[in-house]
This record gives sequence, C-alpha cells and structure tokens, in this order.
Amino acid sequence: MFTFLKSFFSSAAGLRRTGRHFRRAPILEQGGEAAAVSSEASRRANRRMLETSSLGFDSLFMLFGSGRGGLSEAQAQAARDRHGANEVDHEKPLSWHAHLWLSYRNPFNLLLTALAVLSWLTDVRMAASEEQSWTAVVIIGSMVVISTVLRFVQERRSNRAAEALKAMVQNTATVLRSDAGAPAEGGARRFFGAALHATGSHQREVPLAELVPGDVVLLSAGDMVPADCRILSAKDLFVAQAALTGESLPVEKHMAQRVETGNSLELENMAFMGTNVVSGSGSALVVATGSNTYFGQLAGRVTQASRAPTQFQQGINRVSWILIRFMLVMAPVVMLINGFTKGDWLEALLFALAIAVGLTPEMLPMIVTATLAKGALRMSRRKVVVKRLDAIQNLGAMNVLCTDKTGTLTQDRIVLERHTDVYGASSDDVLAYAYLNSYYQTGLKNLLDVAVLQHAEVERRLNLAARYRKVDEIPFDFSRRRMSVVVNETENGRDHHELICKGALEEMLSACTRLRVGSEVHLLTDARRADIRRVTAELNRDGLRVIAVGVKEMPPTQQAYGVADESDLVLVGYMAFLDPPKESTGPALAALKASGIEVKVLTGDVELVTQKVCREVGFEVRKVFLGAEIEQMDDAQLALAVREANVFARLTPAHKERIVRSLRAQGDTVGFMGDGINDAPALRAADVGISVDSAVDISKEAADIILLEKSLMVLEDGVIEGRKTFCNMLKYLKMTASSNFGNVFSVLVASAFLPFLPMLPIHLLLQNLMYDISQTAIPFDNVDEELLKQPQQWDPDGLGRFMVFFGPISSIFDIATYALMWYVFQANAPEHQTLFQSGWFVEGLLSQTLIVHMIRTRRIPFLQSRASWPLMGMTLMVVTLGLLLPFSPLAEYFQLQALPWSYFPWLAGILLGYCVLTQLLKSLWVRRYGWQ
Repeated sequence: MFTFLKSFFSSAAGLRRTGRHFRRAPILEQGGEAAAVSSEASRRANRRMLETSSLGFDSLFMLFGSGRGGLSEAQAQAARDRHGANEVDHEKPLSWHAHLWLSYRNPFNLLLTALAVLSWLTDVRMAASEEQSWTAVVIIGSMVVISTVLRFVQERRSNRAAEALKAMVQNTATVLRSDAGAPAEGGARRFFGAALHATGSHQREVPLAELVPGDVVLLSAGDMVPADCRILSAKDLFVAQAALTGESLPVEKHMAQRVETGNSLELENMAFMGTNVVSGSGSALVVATGSNTYFGQLAGRVTQASRAPTQFQQGINRVSWILIRFMLVMAPVVMLINGFTKGDWLEALLFALAIAVGLTPEMLPMIVTATLAKGALRMSRRKVVVKRLDAIQNLGAMNVLCTDKTGTLTQDRIVLERHTDVYGASSDDVLAYAYLNSYYQTGLKNLLDVAVLQHAEVERRLNLAARYRKVDEIPFDFSRRRMSVVVNETENGRDHHELICKGALEEMLSACTRLRVGSEVHLLTDARRADIRRVTAELNRDGLRVIAVGVKEMPPTQQAYGVADESDLVLVGYMAFLDPPKESTGPALAALKASGIEVKVLTGDVELVTQKVCREVGFEVRKVFLGAEIEQMDDAQLALAVREANVFARLTPAHKERIVRSLRAQGDTVGFMGDGINDAPALRAADVGISVDSAVDISKEAADIILLEKSLMVLEDGVIEGRKTFCNMLKYLKMTASSNFGNVFSVLVASAFLPFLPMLPIHLLLQNLMYDISQTAIPFDNVDEELLKQPQQWDPDGLGRFMVFFGPISSIFDIATYALMWYVFQANAPEHQTLFQSGWFVEGLLSQTLIVHMIRTRRIPFLQSRASWPLMGMTLMVVTLGLLLPFSPLAEYFQLQALPWSYFPWLAGILLGYCVLTQLLKSLWVRRYGWQ
C-alpha cells in the first residue's frame, strides 16, 4: 500500500498558479513565439535607427517636420497627440482590492473555503436548531482570513519600500521652441554651433514626458539623454552608455558617422535614452520617444512578457498538489469505511469532512508568508530590500549566480594601473609627461585624464607653477585619435618648448620615428615596432587599456601649433588603465563558492579586461565565450556552452537573457545581478533578479531583490537568510505531511475495528487548530549551520518518501493508545466512547506538537540542537492547554471528559517511545537520503 501511495502522489503534476506572481508562462514558451516577436521588434528598431543616422540634415528635418530651431508649441502638441507621452512601459501597481484577492487565491484557501461552505451546509443550514454548530465554520474561516491578511499586509509593505527606491532619471529636458509655425529656414545649409543659435527660437525646460519626435534638445555634462536622438552639433560630447552596453568608458558623439556598422548602439551620431553626458555639449534632434526608443523596446520586453514560473513556485505547486491529492483520495475512503461499518452515513460524511480539513495543510500559506516576511525583515537589516516575497526562497535555492562585471566585481571607475617605458619597465618620466598633457589640456578631460590627475604628487614634484607654462594645444579628434599640448619649460635659466602627445597606440606609432630607452634615443625600426606591439599586447592581455605617450622638442620662438607638428615624435612609453576590482569581491566570491553557488560573469565589456578582473579577484576562468559565438549557437550548443564556460563577454541584452534561460531549462535555480537597462531582460528571466538602488529604473522594476549596497558580500548575507527561510518552511511541510499521513492511517485502522468513531469531527478540527497554532512560531526558529552550507532545493518526491517513511511511526503509537484505552481503561463500548476519544485526542495533539522538535533537525533534539524560544514557548503552551482541556469547564462543550491520573504515566511512556523510535529511524533516513 505504501508503495502504491508513494508512486501515486509522486506523479502529481504541478499546478500553474494564478495572480500577479502566479501568471507565468512556462520556460519553453518564453524562448518561443513571444521572444521571436520581441526580437523582430528589436530588429526593426535597429534598422530604423541605422536609416535615421544616414539621412542628411535636410532630409532629417523634412521627415520630422522640424528645423534647427526646433518645433513650435502647436507643432509639439500635435506631435504629442500622435506619438503619446515620452514614457516607457512599466508594470502598473495593483489596487488594494485586486492585491487582496490575489493574496487569497491559492489552492489551499480555495479548498478550505469550499470545506467551510460544506460545513455551514451540514452543521448550520441543514441541522436542527438545537444541533446547529458554527465551530467548524469559524475555525476553518479563521485559518483562511489569517493567511490572506498576513500575506496581503507584508506584500503591500514590501512593494511600498521598493517603489520608494524608484526614481526617474531626469525630470526635465532643455528644448528649443520655434516661434514660427514652420521649421526654421536654412536646414543643413548653416553650420550648427554648440548652442545652436537659431533665429526666432528660445530655450525651454519641459518635462521628459512632453518630448516628441522633432524636438531639438540641448545636452551638456551631467544631463541624461531624454530620448533617442540624432546629433546635430557636438563639442567634445562624450556619453556614458554603460547602462545599455556595459562598457565602462564613455564614447564620443559627433555630427558625422565615421564607420559603417550594423549595430545601432555603435552609431557615433546617435544618442540613446537612458545614457548620460559625461562631458562636453551639443544639440540633438529627437527621433524616437517612449516605447519606440531602444530603452523602451527593452522595457516593453521586460514588462509585457509573462514570467516563467520560478523554482519556488514550481516546487510549492507540486508539494501542494501532492497533499491535496492525498486528501482527495483518503477522505472518501474514510467516509466509505465508517459508512459501511457504522451505518450512519451523515455522521460518516461529517467525519470525512473533518478528516479533509485535518489533512489540508491550511496553515501552509500563512506559515510560508510569515516565514518569508520574517526573512524580508531580517534581510532589510542587511541592506537588502525584498520586492517579491517568493524571491527569498529562490535566493536560498540559488545554485548559479550570473553577474555583470562593472560595478559588481569592479569599482566602476578608471584608475591608472601602470606607467612604463617602451619595453614595459616602470617610468616616472612617462607619468610626468602624461600629467602635463592632462593638466594643461582645455578640451575634454575624460576618465583617463581624471585618473592621471589623481597623481597630485607629480604636480608637486614638477613644480608646475614655477617651471611650466602652456603655449598651445592641438585638440583630440577621432580621425587622429590623439591630442597634444605644448608647454614652455624653464630649466637652468633656459626656456624650451616641448610638444607632449598622447593617444591610441597605432596612431601614435604612425607619428613617431624614434623611441627613448633611459637617456638614449633610437630609431624606430621594424624590429623595435614588433617589440612594442609585443609589450602592449601583454598589457592588453592583462585587461589594460594602453595609451602611448610621445614627445618632441620644439623651437622656443614658435607660438602656434597644428596637426602637422605631430610628426617625428619620440615614443617614451605607455599609460595603462584599469577599472579596478573591489576589495570585497575576492572574499565574497570565495564565500559564495563555499556556499555551493557557481558564479558566472556576463558582461558587455571586452574579454581581455574581463579576464584580467577575474584574475585580480581570484576567480578562475574556465572558458570564455563571446556574444558573436553565442549568436551562432542553437539551444543544444548553448546548453553545453553555459555548462562549460563561466565567463561570457561582449554580450547584448538578448544574449544575457538567453544564457539565463538555458541554465534554468537545465534545472538550475538562477540568480542574475545587474543594474543597467541591458540587464533588465536577464533580470526578468532569472529565478531571482537582483539589482541595486542606484540602478536604472527599469532594472529595479524587473528585479525581485534590491541591494542597498552593490556588493557580492551583501548578496552572500541575503543567500544565508534565504536558506534559513527555506529550511523553516520545509520543517512545516515535513511535519504536516508525515503527521497527516500517520493520522489518516490510524483513523483507517480504528474505523475498521471500533464500533464508534475514534474521534468526533469537532475533536479533529480542534486538534488541528491547536497544532497549527503551535507551528506559527516556526518562522522564528533556529536553523542548524550545516543546512546553510548548500543551496536548498524543492524535492516533492523526497517529501512523498518522507511522508510514507515517518507517517506510520505515529500510527504505531496511536494504535498503542487505542489498545491502552480499550483494554486497560475498558473504553470498549459506545457508552464509553468519550473516554476513548479524550485519550486519543490528548495523545494525538501532544505527539503532533512535540514531533516538530524531532523533525526540525538531523541532530538529537534539545541536546545537540535547540529550537528558538518562541517555538519552545508555543509548544509548551499548546501541550499545557491540551492536557488541561479535558479537565476544564470547556470539556463538556467539546465532548471531552477528564482522564484518570493513571493514564498519564502511560502517555509519557508512549510519547517517549515515539521520540526514541523517530530519532533512530531518522538516523537511518539521514544515512540513506541525507537531510535537507
């Protein structure tokens, strides 16, 4: 029989949950038609951007009905009516009544509601007035109300905390408004200055939502790009696109497109919503707003796509249906046995109804929610905000963490890592030349210059104020990819000019004819060029970005300099830059590995830099795959790749999402940590999406958990809390499953042989309510250390085995209690059934209540592992009430009677035997199956 039941219940299929956190499409569907539609929309948007970037200014203005002076108010309003507000799609918050309904709607609450209605029909509606009883209805209804309200309140609190973290990236944008109704004349025939001084136009600050295609916006350092735009004019305009591409360094934007590309994010004359201006200024024409922007396309994919069921949802559904199917089978069996053996079918129906309620783990939603809520509270003290309660368990079950590089492994800032001569030896002279160049340039001081200028000791050593004076500057441009300053140096009473040039290696080599090694200058031969490329390649392999430095002495009489003077330079060495790793990253990675979590790095940055960072933090790189390689793989090849490699570089948002889905499809519980818009699809696809409070708005919306500090160490703390939460939930499930199975088996045996019911329906309901009250302290219980060392996974089949293995143990001692009451206390006739029922009521309640301490740990309870004080207190309270109830004035109401004092030594022996046998069999179970 046990084999049949085990097979029957283990085959239970998962139930798809409904509601806000339940309406999730299966994983395979997510990779199918919906993803294909979204990919096609992204391709169309990419083509549209590429076409827009290639238009001349006249055609561009004609297309958008605009001009260099922008739109008039009337034109802007008309465009707003056509295109709508400049807002990306967001998940709309639920109304309180909708959220309350979704908090109520779960399988157990629906089942209990049906049982409460049935109890009302049998105990109130159909019963005679003197026999009416609301006890069962009130008990069952209380369970439903408590469970629903607790979940509703906690989730509303969590959602409000998460909403407080969301902030718009920019409130207003500066636009040009034309007084005339028609576009300003001139089109592209006039040069666009940095301020775009258009005749008849004026600047206005407008809310972001009011921007429309055709608006001309002015950009300056510190601004967020408010929409997708075509650059009209630019002066040293550098834009940080890390939120879209994951790259640390900003890119320059200008009017013309230098290089052909098929990727819209690489367009040099386009700027995208969600990026920000690092330095410089410019003007731009808005070409796409809201959901039509690149940002909006990703946001739409995040908010519109249904989410696949997480491991938590799948696990709890399978467990729920195993228990529900058990109840649906056993309750009718009990009714049939009692109906045929006792002859009173109404009484048999009422008893079966009480059995159904007793077998339903009605407190599971409440215990789960209370445990998750307690976990959320503890995590908030550790700088972790939980948006979605289910994510806590997923965090504890997580065995694969996918994380971006920038800002997570690294500090998200550029530092000067090395300054070397041409053969790689450290050189202070090279640092001094680079410092002079960065100090005196008046154009863009990018992050590389900032890193150089942090070496303030160079300024003191060179005595800049006394020894140097700037003469001229040759600004940077992308055709030369270098820039120069000329300084006058006063040394020993003699003045001379020195041109100091820095730039990309190949462009610098084209301008150099000599190189300096120590105090000697040599011709730059082909052999020496090969040596230079070897040295710089080594630096690149270390993940460093290399900038070459060259110098040239100039006549002191020359006052004006130009590009032609950047020739016949002497190469003196290189500056090598790095986004350094965080000090906490190495220990955090070690802690995650010790906790059984495999970390995979998913980044849009280049592979050499990523590998260097990984080496710096002690992360062993097994294999690296690039986005271009991922693009060529089918699903089967990708499944092998994600198992084999732990670093993926140069990824697009779609690549990240696909990798996460592939891992999940193979049974892993996957967490993804990221903060950019490029991370949002992967955050949504993961079992648990993790972001930070400084992340872009759409990433925070896609995430389940928000860290108040972007650190893997904070995440490790959250993982431990998640595992504690899971372990405490599992305690209730184990106890409920095994206890319920044992009780039903005991009832089946007693019903077959006793001439009366072994317990009345009210006894079963009261016993069940008191037992469940004792378990409400489980969320506050302690967890053994060994259970926190590995990810915790749902095992519904294992729960079925546990139920069949441990359930009959209680039945042995229940049957012993039957024999005790029948033979020792002579409760063997219908007129003595109250004594029999009272004896079993007390033994059943105490054994159920005490068994929590046996099953909560693999160790010896009370000696090697102690429960928390709240759980100990609740256990003591319920045991005391159970012992006193038959002697209280309420005994007659509940149809119980006082037990003889000689009963209690027997009870103590039965309970002690139960605990000893359970501990012995628990040891056998641990040796064979382990303990989760």
